[in-house]
Order: sequence, then C-alpha cells, then structure tokens
Amino acid sequence: PARAASSGLRGGGGSAGAINAAVVGRIIRVDHAGEYGANRIYAGQMAVLGRSAVGPLIQQMWNQEKEHLKKFNELMVAYRVRPTVLLPIWNIAGFVLGAGSALLGKKGAMACTVAVEESISSHYNNQIRTLMEEDPEKYRELLQVIKQFRDEELEHHDIGLEHDAESAPAYSVLKTAIQLGCKAAIFLSERI
Repeated sequence: PARAASSGLRGGGGSAGAINAAVVGRIIRVDHAGEYGANRIYAGQMAVLGRSAVGPLIQQMWNQEKEHLKKFNELMVAYRVRPTVLLPIWNIAGFVLGAGSALLGKKGAMACTVAVEESISSHYNNQIRTLMEEDPEKYRELLQVIKQFRDEELEHHDIGLEHDAESAPAYSVLKTAIQLGCKAAIFLSERI
C-alpha cells in the first residue's frame, strides 16, 4: 500500500504508518464522482436559469463545486485512484437533474440543491467518522479537505433554504426522490 508521505498527505506527530489504500481509494473515487455530478447539476441549472435573476447565485455555488472537483482530480492522481466507470452516466444524469429541476423555476432548482447538498454533507460526515476511527493524524490533510468541502456544501444547502426551496412544487416528494438517487449513486460509485 501507498505510504502517507508518498501520497502528499502526511499526518502530524510522526505517524508514518501505511495508509489504508482501500478506504482512501473508495473515499476519493466516490467524492470525485459526487463533485463531478454536482458540476453537471449546476451546468444543467445554468443552462436553464443562467440568465435569470438567480443565475449569479447558481454560478457562485458552481464555482465552488469546480474547485472541489479540481482538488479531487489532484487527489486521484496523487493516490493513483481510478475514477468510477459510471462517470458517463453521472454526466448525463447530473445535467438532466439540474436542468429538470431548473425547469420548475428557481424554487425547483433550490429544492434540488437542498436535497443534494444535505445528502453530500451527511456522506462527508460518514467519511470523517471513518477516517477519525482509522487514524486522525495519519489522515489529517484529507480530513481537512473533506471538512472544508462539507462546510461549503452546507452553505449551499442553507442558500437553497433561504431561496424558497421548501416552496417548490411537491417539495418533499422531490427531495426524497433526489436523495434516494444520491444514495444509490454513492453506493455504486464507491464500488464500481
């Protein structure tokens, strides 16, 4: 297995043991897929609402997602993690979800944002717990990345709520359906 020093992520306090390559590979693969999907969702929303009053807000959130994807692209190279083979599906599904929710208007787009970001934040929290149980010092830098991105996803969630997500048509049904899709995408992307 790769060692922490060779991967670019070094723990503090002299923790020089080998990383758990299986755990780290699964985390990086699924997070890359999630950030890729989020980029496609925002691309779909911008295709529909980009010239509307909410366009700049969607663009702002999308810009953060682009940074997240860039970081996970770097981590994939550093750890030699292959991407999920499902990226072509997430490419289409993400765009369709973004555009479809945006066709419901601003509230629909924001409902999608709330549902996705709530799912992703919960997923990131599970990863943080896993890495803390493994060895918080050994995975300190990866933990910092995940915590920062989780906090930014929570900001997007809150922005969605502030912009009337809960007033979207059939909000609870839409949110539940999107979150079930997110759970399935997470499960599959970790493994395939």
